[in-house]
Amino acid sequence: MSEDRWNTVLVLGGIRSGKSAFAESLVADAPSVRYVATAAGGEDDPEWRARIEAHQRRRPQSWSTEETGADPARLTALLTDAKPDDTLLVDDLGGWVAAVLDPARQPNDDEADVAALADAVRACTARVVLVSPEVGLSLVPVTPVGRAFTDALGVTNQALADACDGVALVVAGQPTWLKRTTPATRPKPNPAPSSAVATPPPPAVVEPLIEPPAADTPRAAETPALDTPQAGHAQAAEAPALAEVLHESTMTLPLVASGLTEIAPGMDLPLPSADAGPDARERLGTVDLPGAGLGAFAEAIEFAAATQDTTTPRPWSAPRLVLVTGTHAGGAAAGTDAADVARRIAEAERGTGLLGRLAGQAGADLAVLHAGDAGAMEDGPVTDDDAVAVAMRQGWQLADAAADAGKDVIVLAGLGTGVDAVATAVLAATTGAEAVAVLPRVLLPGGRFDDHAWMVRCAAVRDALHRIRQESRGATDILRELGGPDLAVATGVLLGAAARRLPVLLDGPLGIAAGLVARDLASQTRHWCLLPEEGTLALVRQGADVLGLTPVLRTGLDLGEGANALAVLPALRTAIGVAAALPVHPALLADQTVDDSFGTNPPAPAAHDYVGAHPGEPATDGPGDAHPGRPAAEPGV
Repeated sequence: MSEDRWNTVLVLGGIRSGKSAFAESLVADAPSVRYVATAAGGEDDPEWRARIEAHQRRRPQSWSTEETGADPARLTALLTDAKPDDTLLVDDLGGWVAAVLDPARQPNDDEADVAALADAVRACTARVVLVSPEVGLSLVPVTPVGRAFTDALGVTNQALADACDGVALVVAGQPTWLKRTTPATRPKPNPAPSSAVATPPPPAVVEPLIEPPAADTPRAAETPALDTPQAGHAQAAEAPALAEVLHESTMTLPLVASGLTEIAPGMDLPLPSADAGPDARERLGTVDLPGAGLGAFAEAIEFAAATQDTTTPRPWSAPRLVLVTGTHAGGAAAGTDAADVARRIAEAERGTGLLGRLAGQAGADLAVLHAGDAGAMEDGPVTDDDAVAVAMRQGWQLADAAADAGKDVIVLAGLGTGVDAVATAVLAATTGAEAVAVLPRVLLPGGRFDDHAWMVRCAAVRDALHRIRQESRGATDILRELGGPDLAVATGVLLGAAARRLPVLLDGPLGIAAGLVARDLASQTRHWCLLPEEGTLALVRQGADVLGLTPVLRTGLDLGEGANALAVLPALRTAIGVAAALPVHPALLADQTVDDSFGTNPPAPAAHDYVGAHPGEPATDGPGDAHPGRPAAEPGV
């Protein structure tokens, strides 16, 4: 059952109304989805094939597909056999009705088929979303066949609307709920603890900072290996809390602690709180702020509230910048000065340079990981499956080490040769984006652009996409064929962070590309990601839009991967701290128009509390409150 307590939903809408996208958003939090396609035929219609391919590109690779076009009774059987922990998305009932009315099936009791489908939906214990065209707003068809289809679809929609817990109508991309009821209590599956499995072998060498930084540089990060005694102690400490860890249906033990040895599609990772974020945004409209509020910072406040499961989140006080470096051969690296890249990596390792300075100012420590080299993507696979698996485990270990060290947020960044072109290829391969429209230009020192190098990179991306045009495009396939070890490490970081309920600030092409790949392994990862600053790259904007990430700020920063996020991090922390420290506006409390039920504000103070008990004395509010004229006591504000 979903967090909104619904079990079955019917989504209605006209052609190009956005009903399918809305239906997909309803199941985006599911670890895996069985997509039931009802359409049949159309193989000779290019436009129809293009529609289907657009739907396929939009779906994560972790989803499976069931075809029912040839046999409409198959849909009823799927619903009947579905288990309580299954999630099904049926798109759409128009195709199912067309198959029911197929002359080859006549004579047939079509009404019995509709009734059987409605009964199956009503009795289904799985989570089900059904999409259907709304035909009641159009003219009556002028042909007998058209009228028969319209009548049958209308009767089907009515029967399914009665059977479903919720019904939504989508018009011009805007959903309106026509029905929302709470179903009767249904049995829930009892998650069983994962059996103990030997700890996976240690990944490739991690090279964190080990030199003592200067006074104004960030502290070095300590990253233990998977097979160290500390890791073993962490596993033992997790075991007694198993019942607490599994108190929610979407939560499982972290990879390292649970002994899982394989990262594969359909992983069941935790989700942030579904209530704390919206409640925190609602609270912002009531706090004692002059003017119209905190504006775009509300996005960061809501994200922090959801990931911390509180309506008054605390500012991040222990950030860690994870910098993944890698080298890509071939055309992807055209125009890149390898010596200059090596210089910047060395500065980051010493805690100096731009990243070191920004990290020091933001109070972040810095971990640098050398992921290794990747081949030319236009010539063949850039790495092999074993290297991909090791790199993803290595990234997961980095996230796990950050959580064990008490870090409360990760800033994920990449630095290397060919990263922009590789991220562009991944975006084009997974979403169908036009590579030449999003590939960043090649900027040389002094503000000059190298358009010839840009064209070489374009050709490399084009040839790579042509090479894999007939290949499978699952997450590990994309990493093997295009991404390479650095992207695999970044993907593992996102998966490990989600498993440990650790938020991640994405910045730059590598983080966005890793988000797209991680989504196909566990769709929950994107809910733990925030885009603090949009930057100037179309690649980042389009990838973030696919992931459903709304940038907090649009200042036009173009400092490189990691630097944009570190530059705005202090402002984000200030906004989060102010929002948490301020109480509800006294005028709202006096009018009793606001129910101060968030549990963080004291009762309405007396008037003298704001001016002091005696002239000249400071205000005597409850401890920790902040009011105009007195700074908040929240750390980091």
